[in-house]
Amino acid sequence: MSLQALVFCADEKVVRVLRRVLSELEIGLELCADAESAIHKLTRRRFEAVIVDCADPRTASRVLRSARSAPCNKRAVAVAIVGAQTDLGAQRDLGAHFVLHQPLSPERAKTSFRAVRALMKRERRRNARIPVETPVTIQVDDGAGQLRAVSSDIGEGGIAVQLAHRPKNLGSVTLQFSLPGTPDKIECTGEVAWENPGRQVGLRFLDLAPAMRDQLNAWLESRAPEFEQDDPPAPCKLTDLSLGGCYLDTASPFPLGTRIILSMRVAGVGFRAEGVVLVMHSELGMGIEFTQTTDPQRNDLEKFIHALTNSNGVLPELLVEPEGLDIGEPVSAPKSGTGVEDPLLDLFRKRSDLAPAAFQTELRKQRGPKAAAHKAST
Repeated sequence: MSLQALVFCADEKVVRVLRRVLSELEIGLELCADAESAIHKLTRRRFEAVIVDCADPRTASRVLRSARSAPCNKRAVAVAIVGAQTDLGAQRDLGAHFVLHQPLSPERAKTSFRAVRALMKRERRRNARIPVETPVTIQVDDGAGQLRAVSSDIGEGGIAVQLAHRPKNLGSVTLQFSLPGTPDKIECTGEVAWENPGRQVGLRFLDLAPAMRDQLNAWLESRAPEFEQDDPPAPCKLTDLSLGGCYLDTASPFPLGTRIILSMRVAGVGFRAEGVVLVMHSELGMGIEFTQTTDPQRNDLEKFIHALTNSNGVLPELLVEPEGLDIGEPVSAPKSGTGVEDPLLDLFRKRSDLAPAAFQTELRKQRGPKAAAHKAST
């Protein structure tokens, strides 16, 4: 199945650039020159991305809203093409994940669309469901006891189950089930994502351990071979690191709210973290807040920071992989429970509206002997 993007644009020069870039990235293009035809298609067909020329902001916003309101496209990656002088506030009002500025060159567009394509693939895989019936044990955390259920389908983000009876309060739960045909068992917390009158409930996975996530993804891939492999990680450079987050230089940053998995290694010491993008600067970089806050995870990070500080300038190996977009959920991740002041996270949370150049200046101000306890720089 090829990736598909709907393009709403009447500018022939922009269309030519998009045709070239999307073709090179093997993304199919469905062109609409008027808003009505774009909205008509968005309500009837599924697209992995919606690309909108914002020469008329009001009409562009209407097309983007229609994508969000269409059940088949509410998780599509939204890309806005704006004028060179469009300010940050106007960009945010559009509600797009990616913003590309005119004039649009093939080289710059391709750099941005590498990140777009990676998210398109992840969102399609994340929302794929494999029909399967397997016993599921559900421990209800509010004291209602243990429930026995049977799954109807499984995906990367959750599982649908059929309940014999529906408890009054089905809030946070603990799930246990085996992956059919393998010795692998999945155990994690979960929450209700949806339910229907027939006592079928969709449970979203929470706090799924990395090893179990890898097992689940391998199992899903073995049963859905038609899905393409994820794109290789984009080149990144670590510039700032604290116990709560990091800033990465990259020409292909992911948008706000993107959940990512970051793997770092230096001098034989490795660290793997889950995080969420809180700051995104097109073609420059992104600020990431770590979302895991357990004591073992913090200990691993402290060991990595120590190894990085004593690495004599050796650059760490980095792998950054998107896990998907949290559509409709708060951009900010849970605050990291480090118990100490974290200037880097404060900058992400309180000054993310700064222009990119001003933000980079604030980052540089934090680097130095006084910041050594909180971050390591390369």
